[in-house]
Amino acid sequence: MTGALEVVRPGPFTTVQDPGRFGYLRYGVPPSGPMDPFALEAGNLLVANPRDAAALEVALGACILRFREEAEVALTGADLEASLEGEPAPRWESFAVHPGQSLAFTRARRGVWAYLAVAGGILVDPVLGSRATYTRARLGGLGGRTLARGDVVPTGTPAAPPSKARARLEGPHPVYARDAEVRVILGPDLDRFTEEAVAVLLSEPYRVDPRSDRMGYRLDGPSLRLRRGADIRTDAVTRGTVQVSSDGRPIVLLADRPATGGYARIATVIAADVWKVAQLPTGGRLSFLSVGIEEAQAEAGRAEARLEALEASLRRGS
Repeated sequence: MTGALEVVRPGPFTTVQDPGRFGYLRYGVPPSGPMDPFALEAGNLLVANPRDAAALEVALGACILRFREEAEVALTGADLEASLEGEPAPRWESFAVHPGQSLAFTRARRGVWAYLAVAGGILVDPVLGSRATYTRARLGGLGGRTLARGDVVPTGTPAAPPSKARARLEGPHPVYARDAEVRVILGPDLDRFTEEAVAVLLSEPYRVDPRSDRMGYRLDGPSLRLRRGADIRTDAVTRGTVQVSSDGRPIVLLADRPATGGYARIATVIAADVWKVAQLPTGGRLSFLSVGIEEAQAEAGRAEARLEALEASLRRGS
């Protein structure tokens, strides 16, 4: 283990994340993990890490990291105008950094959450089987908090020497825009809503409210009328659950969602589309399209197949 990364400027919300902390919902501990799971796992594969290695999740920009040692890294996710020693840094491919060089994230051009994967992974101590940071309970990551100026982030030893050839994500990269349409499965509390409310959800755009965070994105737009109160007996929620609060506004639950919720659930964003919600900036516009469980499962399979194909291609090229 080495201290390879020094935080010069932390940015508004930079944390250590891996795919998440699973098996503890019964104790009220959410999985946490990345806001954009595909981006984190793809970044790990590009530097020959296991898919479940920990990386840095950087929100919005204004972050500067200095490398103390030679490293192979990959940037994925949002375009935060990253530069290495003043030159534009590649995205969705691996590249080398040298001791003393600084990587700066300036501002969000497209998307919100970017990922820095380092060969060898981020080696903070696991908590409940995961290195993911859950700031509300100060679990995981570096002291359970966002990174701060002067932090030294420990990284591991790469599985192999740095490759001279860059590893790249072939094919189209995810598109991060200010407008997104996401697919949902309606329910399970449809009996709580009027038919008009369901029609409004599926026909009117909503905008991301500034009060949004890693727990969930609050949406501004037409109120969704309920047949009776918004409160339900506490029940299960998941990443992508669309709850409707007492003011009739939807909330899409995300990485730091609670284990259970007490608001009526009008829909759930399919797993393959949740990243589109997470990467919307404040004021970004979101619309919903109803699909069936078969399409949701097929899309999840396609997303997994793309990661498996990337892993296989990189293994053949090593």
